[in-house]
Amino acid sequence: MKQISVLLCFRYLQHRRIVLLSMAAVALSCALLIATDSLFTGFIEAVESSVSRHLGDVILEVPSGRTITEYDTFIDSLCETDAVESATAILSSQGLLLSAPGKVKTARIWGIELPRRLAVTPLHDALLFQKEKPADQVGFTVPDAPDAVGGIVGIGVLAQPDETTDAYDMDAVKAMLGQRMALTTGSLVQHSSNANGSQPRFSRKVIKFHLADVAMTGVHEFDQSFVMLPIETVSKALYPESQSAANLIHIRLTPGTDVEIAAGVVRGVWHSFAEGRFDWYAFASITSAKQLQAQLIAEYRKQMNVLLFIFGLVSVGIILLVFCIFYLIVMTRRKDIGVLKSCGVSSASVAGLFVLFGTVVGMVGAVAGIGLGWLIIENINAIEQGIASVFGLKLWKASTYMFTQIPNTMHWGSVLWITGAGIIAAAVGSLIPAVAAARVKPVETLQYE
Repeated sequence: MKQISVLLCFRYLQHRRIVLLSMAAVALSCALLIATDSLFTGFIEAVESSVSRHLGDVILEVPSGRTITEYDTFIDSLCETDAVESATAILSSQGLLLSAPGKVKTARIWGIELPRRLAVTPLHDALLFQKEKPADQVGFTVPDAPDAVGGIVGIGVLAQPDETTDAYDMDAVKAMLGQRMALTTGSLVQHSSNANGSQPRFSRKVIKFHLADVAMTGVHEFDQSFVMLPIETVSKALYPESQSAANLIHIRLTPGTDVEIAAGVVRGVWHSFAEGRFDWYAFASITSAKQLQAQLIAEYRKQMNVLLFIFGLVSVGIILLVFCIFYLIVMTRRKDIGVLKSCGVSSASVAGLFVLFGTVVGMVGAVAGIGLGWLIIENINAIEQGIASVFGLKLWKASTYMFTQIPNTMHWGSVLWITGAGIIAAAVGSLIPAVAAARVKPVETLQYE
């Protein structure tokens, strides 16, 4: 008798077009939840990884107004450990960039060292003009001006993207290569005063350079604000009486190294190096890149959970829709049920028929939902661009969402529970109709039908 129930179940699936509505509901709900979870998770992972990719796994920052001299010795000591793969020094400051007559923009100034920077971060891949060069040949050399000071500027500092497409005018950007620019910055220096003794005073500095390359990382924060110059040039301008100095150390760990253990190793090397050199060494901050974003990531995850909960409540409509459709089938198939029960099929088997029916509907809909969700995620950037070109509505702005492209990685870790929930919802929606079918009395049904 079980075989009869199964055959009847598949017969209903083949000949009841209204069942397709149930499958479509399950598919759309699963696709909605899968797409939402994947997009949000991809965005969170992109935020986490962008800091680590562009700053390193571990970051050492000295107190404000302090600098590290002889940083080469410290970096060499770090690289001798098994935990550290590479490290690089940075001298960071703030300033104003004059990129053309009347065109002034705030900028974050980094004095960096090449090629160490390329070993820690993917800066090499972000360069427009030197991307094809070997890493050891990338530098600040300016075309047609080999003796000039060169600088690397974020593409968003030089130009603004199109409001609709988020694309830059690359021809205009490339035409700026070799153009002369100026940075206005400064540092605090000790100033002697007869009345108050030695007091810090801000000393304004101007650094002139030529554009040697343009960086396009795809991360809004870096592209819109960073200007990179040789660390020796920035150090000489800010601290002319001191040797080359840095205030940040970005560290790339050996693959597979535990970040917490590595941070302890870095802390130990730092103490050994700085204890006899700097009286402030104990106040230096040593943190992992993930710790810098921990609070922000936690808030993003809360928002994702709230959104999934709301969409989950909306998807509860699957249960109601399946209930209505299956109850309609039961009411129109009372004769079939009466025949089955008169042939000896038990009430439990009849109920199981409709539960099996609902489960199969849920499974087919869930599989379709996975496919639909994958298509949405895979083509999300093309969909967004199509909406922007047709309706003029820009859904994804790099200035708001930090990245030039929507993260489009399918999060398979959530597919299992989402599809499982869809199947269970369809099965639950068929329970009451299944009970109604089980209570059908064959004698009364066949007598009147």
